[in-house]
Amino acid sequence: MSKQLLAVITEALDDKKGLQIEVIDVRGKCSFTDDIVVVTGKTNRHVKSLATEVSMESKKRGLIPIGVEGMDAGEWVLVDLGDIVVHVMQPKIREFYQLEKLWSVDSEAKA
Repeated sequence: MSKQLLAVITEALDDKKGLQIEVIDVRGKCSFTDDIVVVTGKTNRHVKSLATEVSMESKKRGLIPIGVEGMDAGEWVLVDLGDIVVHVMQPKIREFYQLEKLWSVDSEAKA
């Protein structure tokens, strides 16, 4: 179900005009999730809308989010779906934290 839900989430984010949607497979790099989705929203309202859409689409498929953090400010909203964690960020926040670089560290680079 994880891959099906991942496809639904990325399609929903694209439909709501989410920018720079990236899926990062973190199996073997961490134990708390399998995939991380990072997407940019233009404004705090857009970020909140994208996060709400992810929550609604997962609920339609019988998966209640474990947690949703950051909806108050709307700068960075995290939606925890267990096997999938979605980060919806405004451009400046995404640029500052660079989650893609954080999770792109290969085991070969460590050697």
